[in-house]
Amino acid sequence: MKPSPGTRIRRYFLTGLVLAAPLAITGSVTWWFVNLIDGMVKPLIPSAYLPDSYLPFPIPGLGIIIGLIGLTLLGFFAANLVGRTLIDAGEAILHRMPVVRSLYKAVKQVFETIFSQSGTSFRKVGMVQFPQPGMWSIVFIAQEAAPEIAGVLPGGAEQIGVFLPCTPNPTTGFFFYLPRSEIIELAISVEDGAKLIMSAGLIQPGQMAAKVAAPARGESAAAVERQPSA
Repeated sequence: MKPSPGTRIRRYFLTGLVLAAPLAITGSVTWWFVNLIDGMVKPLIPSAYLPDSYLPFPIPGLGIIIGLIGLTLLGFFAANLVGRTLIDAGEAILHRMPVVRSLYKAVKQVFETIFSQSGTSFRKVGMVQFPQPGMWSIVFIAQEAAPEIAGVLPGGAEQIGVFLPCTPNPTTGFFFYLPRSEIIELAISVEDGAKLIMSAGLIQPGQMAAKVAAPARGESAAAVERQPSA
């Protein structure tokens, strides 16, 4: 049965929405991030060295470029002996401040864990029974409990830290320790696990790859059909 004009228009509209919405959201978030960094970095640059002072229009993204260059130079400076000595002296001053000391140590440890190539950031995805037996939730597996924590937990079993993110915002959630026997590891990447959580289960692992591969297989089949028979 041939679809009615209204059905075709609705189908075209939904197809256009699926194509345009991700582009619009990505562009809006990117533009917001660029303006945010520009607003933080540009005020720190003297107007004599700021190209925006000599042009009739501002240059978007200039703050990001300057920030990347500044962070690279800071890393280079920290890699030599003089820079390391000055940084250690500054950290020694911070460690003497009661409130600032705790905040600085916590933030530094988090960033070192996330960006360290040999760090212990989330590398595996698993499932645990939460919030009650028979209901399974996706978790990101962290690492084994420290001896100070494992020593006070009952049972004596190996305890693993897991982070259970919330949907659709995976930056919030619950962190707790469980025996390793109560965690089921999944053969999916952390990225696929995050997509599964943020989409509330609408995007399954490997689903996007399958959608991309499907047209390619169709094109290959069409090419085979177009080949003249011997």
